[in-house]
Amino acid sequence: MKTPIACTGLFVALLLLGSCSSRQDAVETAQKENEAKNEAQPTEGEQDKKDFDAAFATKAASGGLLEVELGKVVAAKASTPEARKFGQQMVDDHTKANNELKAIAAKHNITLPTSLGEDHQKVYKDVTEKQGVDMDKEYLKEMVKDHEEDVKEFTEASVKASAADLKEFATKNTPTLQHHLEMAQQMSAALDAKK
Repeated sequence: MKTPIACTGLFVALLLLGSCSSRQDAVETAQKENEAKNEAQPTEGEQDKKDFDAAFATKAASGGLLEVELGKVVAAKASTPEARKFGQQMVDDHTKANNELKAIAAKHNITLPTSLGEDHQKVYKDVTEKQGVDMDKEYLKEMVKDHEEDVKEFTEASVKASAADLKEFATKNTPTLQHHLEMAQQMSAALDAKK
């Protein structure tokens, strides 16, 4: 009875491992699929608008996956209670946002990546290879950088997105991302001051 379960678990683990080491970047693959769908649009202006929406959604999805996956690790392994609490907040807030984005993307036939893009895989590896306070510092450094990019991209999408619900999603989540950025900056500065 345990053998089929163990074999299934091994198969799933190998499948996941294979998808992580795949040469194709998950974000690029999703964006290419979206561009192919959008080429069928009647006008170039309409295609450009849909391409912007799809590019924003795929980047936001990969970033959201990174926040959740790193948050899980840090919530479990961080050396400071502040980093653990922040990691858990990233899991909670970004899981909710990721689910909203998935629903919007499905409505607009936008393909989202199901795994981290290459850039985000590197960030994940850089953070999780460290231990103790070094991991906390690297995590917070990356969260500052990531949330600076997120705020910029979400602010742009809150103005440029052509799909009303995607524009609303970006507008609604920008203040939360700004708050995350401020929290990460404060914690990073406090951790650096403890040296």
